[in-house]
Amino acid sequence: MKSRFFSARRLPRALWAVAALAIAATAGQAAWRIRQAAELARQSEPLQASPVGATASLLIAGDSTAVGTGATSAAHTVAGLIARHHPGLRIVNRASDGARFADIARQLEGDERFDAVLVLGGGNDVIRLTGEDALAQGIGKAAQLAAARAPLVVMLPPGNVGNAPFFMAPLSWLMARRSRTLHRLVRQAAADHGARYVSLYKDKADDPFAQRPDELNARDGLHPSDAGYRLWYDALNDQAGLDSRLATLAGVSGAN
Repeated sequence: MKSRFFSARRLPRALWAVAALAIAATAGQAAWRIRQAAELARQSEPLQASPVGATASLLIAGDSTAVGTGATSAAHTVAGLIARHHPGLRIVNRASDGARFADIARQLEGDERFDAVLVLGGGNDVIRLTGEDALAQGIGKAAQLAAARAPLVVMLPPGNVGNAPFFMAPLSWLMARRSRTLHRLVRQAAADHGARYVSLYKDKADDPFAQRPDELNARDGLHPSDAGYRLWYDALNDQAGLDSRLATLAGVSGAN
């Protein structure tokens, strides 16, 4: 199957010319944002929790968004919000900055069983131009391994990367197209392996991250802020009922 993603070799020359002009015009700002993203990554660490007498367990796998890069503290990340609402939950977080889905699949390897698995990732595959075939394989492998680790699997890819302030047209158009493909592949893999897919993808006019960029994005214009991660957490509950499902799993595990 031929990749539907754009590759560097397939971009029309005219688009390359426009992209080069756009990059040159914003080189200073882009360099500053890249430095900010690197600094935020250095400051972030994946939250883990090992409460005494834990009543349930959660494995988190993914990229910088699973680590919580961009948040002011671990308490304001998705993992931190989960830990706050479920103090009896053991959380093992194997996420790492820069991970693609092929890396996420490796994070999910092993024999230990958990009550739930949460997978957050895909942005690096969008930005770093992973081909569609390789991406589909990585997503499918991650979903398969996650399903083998827990009865509840939730997959949360990032929203429309093209709407991130980090990117300007025409690169933002390419990122939006690739984001749509990412979501299609994650949605299909989730359906194939009995996982729950949570969608953050929206067109720019409907995307709160595009309409409220200073509030919901971190200073690098790429990662969510504290408020942005709160929206991600709300989506996990609105679309997958994560809180109620974790509470039920804790009750079942505690009774065993």
